[in-house]
Amino acid sequence: MDGHEAAVLRSLVTSVSGLLEERAASAPTDELAALTGLRTGNSETPSDEVLARLLPDFQRADPDRPDDDSERGNVNSALRSLHEPEIIDEKIAAGSVVLQTVPAEGGKVVITPEQADAWLAALNDVRLALGTNIGIDADTPDELEEGDPRAPHLDVYHWLTWMQDSLVQALLS
Repeated sequence: MDGHEAAVLRSLVTSVSGLLEERAASAPTDELAALTGLRTGNSETPSDEVLARLLPDFQRADPDRPDDDSERGNVNSALRSLHEPEIIDEKIAAGSVVLQTVPAEGGKVVITPEQADAWLAALNDVRLALGTNIGIDADTPDELEEGDPRAPHLDVYHWLTWMQDSLVQALLS
């Protein structure tokens, strides 16, 4: 990995971790949690699109049951409140592994299988965040028209995809 690639990756991971840390800090204070030691988090879906993509609802709408919005909302709120703190911790920890193991000035990346799992998780989160920011969907072409301001970001997205795929292939071999 060259120095520029290392800097880009470090910047993206740091940005995603910062978003997650802000979300964790915005959780309401719960007196019962202070007594029991069971942390609780936000019960509402994040309003930020990137955070909503990184921390999706636990249950999605069932097209066969359009009237279950209230019940699903209650379940999502309860599950989010109980599990979001741990999910955020795991995502931040995965990002920390990347930051600790990517050479700041570039160079060869050597990681253990356990660190590889963290890398895969962090790369996935960075890809989700970047893809959401630039509006990647199933209809997005592999290359954008010249002059499209998203084109350089799409190139980074493809590079992250290549890194993730290469890491999966290395783990499978």
